[in-house]
Amino acid sequence: MEEQLCQEFATNNFVVENDEAAQQCDLLWFGRGAGASMCVTFGLKPDELVSSWELFYLNRQMDGGRVLNSHLASFRQFLERERRESFRKKQTGLHFYTEEDIDMLLDDGKQNGELEENPLPGTPRAVSANKQISNPNILFEGSVYEDPDNLTPPPVASKTRGVGTNTPGDIFTPKFGDTPFGRRSNKCTVQSVFNEHLVEETSDSVSPPASEEEVVRRIRPIQRCQLDVIGTWPKSGCRYMFDRTENRVNAIERRMQKFATSISEKLQCNLATHVAVASQEKVTVVGRLCCEGEGRLNEKSVLLEGSIEHSNGMRVRLDLRNVSQFSLFPGQVMVVEGQNPSGYCLVASRILDASPLPLLTKLSQEEDPPAKRQAIHLLPQDPVQSETSHQLCILTAAGPFTTSDNLAYEPFVELLAYARKKRPNLLVLMGPFVDRDHPHIKQGNVDKTFANIFEEQVRTRVEEYCEEMGEGARVLLVPSYRDAHHDCIFPQPPFDANGFEDPDRQITLLANPGLIKCNEITMGCCTADVLRHLSSEEVSRAPPGVSSDRMTRLASHLLAQRSFYPLFPAAQGVSLDLSLAPGSLDLPCTPDLLLLPSNLAPFVKVLSVPLTSSLEHIEETGNVAATVKSICINPGHLAKGITGGTFAEILIVPYIENAQSQILESRAKVTIMRI
Repeated sequence: MEEQLCQEFATNNFVVENDEAAQQCDLLWFGRGAGASMCVTFGLKPDELVSSWELFYLNRQMDGGRVLNSHLASFRQFLERERRESFRKKQTGLHFYTEEDIDMLLDDGKQNGELEENPLPGTPRAVSANKQISNPNILFEGSVYEDPDNLTPPPVASKTRGVGTNTPGDIFTPKFGDTPFGRRSNKCTVQSVFNEHLVEETSDSVSPPASEEEVVRRIRPIQRCQLDVIGTWPKSGCRYMFDRTENRVNAIERRMQKFATSISEKLQCNLATHVAVASQEKVTVVGRLCCEGEGRLNEKSVLLEGSIEHSNGMRVRLDLRNVSQFSLFPGQVMVVEGQNPSGYCLVASRILDASPLPLLTKLSQEEDPPAKRQAIHLLPQDPVQSETSHQLCILTAAGPFTTSDNLAYEPFVELLAYARKKRPNLLVLMGPFVDRDHPHIKQGNVDKTFANIFEEQVRTRVEEYCEEMGEGARVLLVPSYRDAHHDCIFPQPPFDANGFEDPDRQITLLANPGLIKCNEITMGCCTADVLRHLSSEEVSRAPPGVSSDRMTRLASHLLAQRSFYPLFPAAQGVSLDLSLAPGSLDLPCTPDLLLLPSNLAPFVKVLSVPLTSSLEHIEETGNVAATVKSICINPGHLAKGITGGTFAEILIVPYIENAQSQILESRAKVTIMRI
């Protein structure tokens, strides 16, 4: 057990010290004592314990890859909470009583005076045998027999709503301030800020207004931004669940061919070699990574599958002992240089796994991006404004938009109230909107259809927001495969435009995943939790003494592989269908902003991927400009459990004469805020 734990931690790049260093540095060796006892206590295997620690490590945003003694108690509580939540999900029809239930019962009784009028009953005393019983229903003094069929069950004490019954009307209209979300104390607190030195434009007038009419007159109208939807996607109302193995094979083959063509053009090499041909000379082949077994990928179980065109889909074992740095996951397409003397095992000496596309702003005007574009132009009466002369303000939030104890959508109402004060140019709302994993949705405690819930709680409020803010305000809606009222497939078509009342064309409906250009900024959105899926499947190695930011590395795989979802096979729960719109997961260009909502902790990272597909080339030439950069944002979820979550506010300042200021990295201010 101890050796397996040590090996698993070393495989996942976590530092495991010896006993002497543990005493001096106050480190705890999980492999001796604590980790083994946790494996026994929680019934976990070594690889499962390390995976749980990895999730705990990412959510806490720890650095250095160390296992500190001070984190051991928190990690144990994390494991206990995960096991508790897992058991509760299996027992959906039961209520788990806690100390809070008792406190709520007592507090409610004291407020209503019930405890004084009706004291707690004691043990009944039997009636004496000599005493004549006038009423046969009276078995004990102070107690009367009643028919059980006529008894009314007492109200159930709910952990989140106190004593009362959960009727369908209550979950849609709870009492104001009677929910944990309404009683929260950390409203609109700033979690983190990227480029804090950038400031927002304010009004030139500083004198206070004299009346409400003057306030309205001084409010400048929102500058309408231009939106261009880029890419291909499934159409609304399409028929799905017809995905065949042939479609998946063709999609993988198409990815490998595009990747091989890109690498061969850059490196001027031939990639038509069979992966299983025995040769004493160095060969360069292209293929995708597979796992030998059914479990998680590790260094000893990596297989390289060649293309059907050149290798007939054959697989060989990939030996990585001579590669000092890598980051691998199933489905990753890469070029491998090495020797295959036996024809069964390819000993790699170098791997090339990155071939990103340039930014859309750097593509030549003569060369259009390889995708269909649907332009959503400005209104005819709007004057054409310069795309870089005004600041661009974007608010982005991801679902769930309601807490788990009701369907009142309180966080969503608060977000729209904040948007009315902030007056952003674009409001980006990413699903799920009607979450299929919501407790009331799963248990069927609703008296409305899922489409009616979306219409009343989301669509109506969005239309009222657009009408109130004026024709300059824009709203972008992105669905999720967890939406109960929409097609449960991935990639996913946009919402049906016929269901929205949008006379001024302020509401834009984007597919999942989707790419859109807002003025000069290109944004990519994907509501599938690809970061967490990659985190659970990735295996990496770094040279000694070199630290690597895990979130940056995971998000960079999307740019390097030119795909919104490069993982294959897809994670459990993702209804991947590659037959509807071939190429809908491909990135037609590298986006300036990449919005990836995830269950992991919210963050803002700058991604930098070499265009030359080789880190060695940059080190030899020193050409840092040969890298493509993008800003990745995880805004978190607007609702987390019974309380509020986080959202992101993005501010893009206009160009200045200085050349350095034209880089989006230096012109974007991103604020992660709590709702």
